[in-house]
Order: sequence, then structure tokens, then C-alpha cells
Amino acid sequence: MLHTIAAFDRLGEENAFAVLARATALLHEGRDIVNLGIGQPDFRTPEHIVDAAIKALRDGHHGYTPANGLLATREAVVRRTLATTGVEVSAENVMIMPGGKPTMFAAILMFGEPGAEILYPDPGFPIYRSMIEFTGATPVPVPMREANGFAFSAEETLSLITPKTRLLILNSPANPTGGVTPRVEIAKLVKGLEAHPHVAIMSDEIYDVMTYDGESHTSLLSFPEIRDRLIILNGWSKTWAMTGWRMGWSIWPNGSGSGNLYDKVRKLAVNCWSCVNAPSQFAGIAAIDGPQDDVERMMRAFDNRRRIVVEGLNAIPGISCVTPKGAFYAFPNISQTGWKAKKLASALLEDAGVALIGGPDFGILGEGYIRLSYANSEENILRALERIEAFLAK
Repeated sequence: MLHTIAAFDRLGEENAFAVLARATALLHEGRDIVNLGIGQPDFRTPEHIVDAAIKALRDGHHGYTPANGLLATREAVVRRTLATTGVEVSAENVMIMPGGKPTMFAAILMFGEPGAEILYPDPGFPIYRSMIEFTGATPVPVPMREANGFAFSAEETLSLITPKTRLLILNSPANPTGGVTPRVEIAKLVKGLEAHPHVAIMSDEIYDVMTYDGESHTSLLSFPEIRDRLIILNGWSKTWAMTGWRMGWSIWPNGSGSGNLYDKVRKLAVNCWSCVNAPSQFAGIAAIDGPQDDVERMMRAFDNRRRIVVEGLNAIPGISCVTPKGAFYAFPNISQTGWKAKKLASALLEDAGVALIGGPDFGILGEGYIRLSYANSEENILRALERIEAFLAK
């Protein structure tokens, strides 16, 4: 009998893909399913981006690229970072990654081991905790509370840091809650981190352009005092509807004080994925440097859908929903319905034809909530809301 390492028994999954698979199976059986489960824009990748990839292929860009990414792609990220944050970074700090998850994987792998503690948002993206447990480190949830608009509290976060803490994971705008942490709270956290120089920070900023109601994203890059221990996660998937292209970027410290995290992640790339394919990198350059009309159009659509979702959910007896300030998710409270979250999500899929994700799939503090993605058409969202209301009224 084969004997694999125990770490694989601790490895979790992202249940959104399991729900997607079940929803797809039901569709193949002839069922009418509205999928509000998967966090994927329902828009096509803008044509000028697709054209850039096609041109790269026709121009013969078929070979390996550097493990850290093409210089031209990294320089495009530098330009984009300056434009969106006002902070100038070096291309020598930028890694082009095959999506966003490899940055999580690499950062947690660097700092996670038995005896170490890693702080992560809860409710939060499930891969954070999964990878922490895989390394043998102790996962320490940082509560994202509804009463606080699903933003983190600097005071509460700092209170969880111990001498064993190696890494703090942050995410704003946030998945699954849509919470946006205000700059004043982030500044308090950074000030408090001065007392904990042994703690690295990974800031997941993949939804950075997706804010509403006058809110704005605050990048952790805005605070130079933590730059020597800061890892930024970002990418193309959400902003330019490029989920299937598997294109991400991250920004790493490479100074001697950081132990040169950049060189460590470059070595991981060499040992694991080698490099990111060339035509996708040319597409990434076109996305950053090309017209942003499609991005603006998508954001207007998401904003309209957000309003429909919040109004519709709050009209259903037993459900209440705070207005999300970012990303494209709502995280309604369903505790007054009498249902457990995962059972409700399962019943809605099987009996009502609506795919959602139960809150506990995003952490131990997710009970009493479900995640609804409004990266779907207004028509489908309205159909889903009608079905949810009818199901709960039975």
C-alpha cells in the first residue's frame, strides 16, 4: 500500500469548484441552474487582449520565458502599480505567476512549519487555511465581523500576534464578504506592526479596482515602513475577466533584511511551474497598457447588480444583507431562516436550482452566512432571488 505524507490529509479544497461541478452535472441532466457560486466575471476577456495573445503566437513566442516573467510584463506591472497606488516598485521585485494561488502557496510555504502560527482572515478565501494546515503551522483566524462591515479590526488583529507568528494574511476588498477595510484602520495596523518585526505580511489585493459607494482601495504598498517584509498578491483574473488565462503577479522584498524572499519564490518557480506561458504574458501587457473601457463597463454592471442583490436579499424574510463595498460578492446573514448554511446552500442547488456557497466553506466564523456572487447577469440574479424566496417560503 502506498504511503503518502500526512500533510496531504490536512489539505483542504475550494468548495466553489465542487459546487460548480455539481451545478454543471445538473445542467447536463437538463436542469435549469442559476450559478451564483463561482467567483468569475461573466464577461468575455476584452478583444484587444485576446488579439495580443494571438499575435504573440503568430510571431513565434512559443518557448520558455524567464522563471520570474518577461521583463516587458514585469515592467507593465510596475507601470500599473504606480498608476493605481502612486508607489514606484522595481521590476526586480515583480514575479509573474500562473494565477493568484501560487503566491499564496509560495508565501505560506516559506513561513509555515510545525510550531509556527499564521494569521488569516475568517471568513476568508479557503486556500489560506488549507495551505497553512498543509505546512503543519497553526492557523489563527482573524475575525471579519458583520458588525464591522466585514473589515478587519487593527486592534483585534494585533492582539492575536505572538512570538510564534510568522505571517499575517490580509485581504481587502475581500472574498467572500465584499468587505473593504478603511485606510485609517490599515494605518493603525501598520503602526502596531512596528512592535512585531518578525511578522511578514501577505496582502491579497486581487480585487483592488472593485470598490463602490466612494470607497477606495488602500494598498499596503502605501506604507514604506513594512516594505521589507511585505508580499503583494494581485493579477489579471478579476479586473480583466481573465480567470482561465492563469495570470497573476506578486511583488516581493529582495533586500538582505528580508532574507531575499524574491529569490526564494524564483527558486520555487524553477522547481515547480518553470515559467508562465509567453502569449498570456503578452496578453497581460495589452490588458495593462490598453484601453480600460471594458473594465469600467464591467464595474458599472457589477455595481448595478450589487444593488439588485442587496435589495432583493433584504426583502426575503429571514435574510439580512449588509451592503458589500468591494469585490463582487454578497455575504447575507441567513441565521434567522432556521437553516444551517451548508445545508441551505445544498438544498437551494438541488431543489431550487440556485448555486451558492455555504459560509462555513470560508472559515469557522462563516456559519450563519452564504456567499452569493453577482458576477452574473441581472436577469439571472433576479431569477435566483425569486427562487430563494419561494424555497424559503415553503
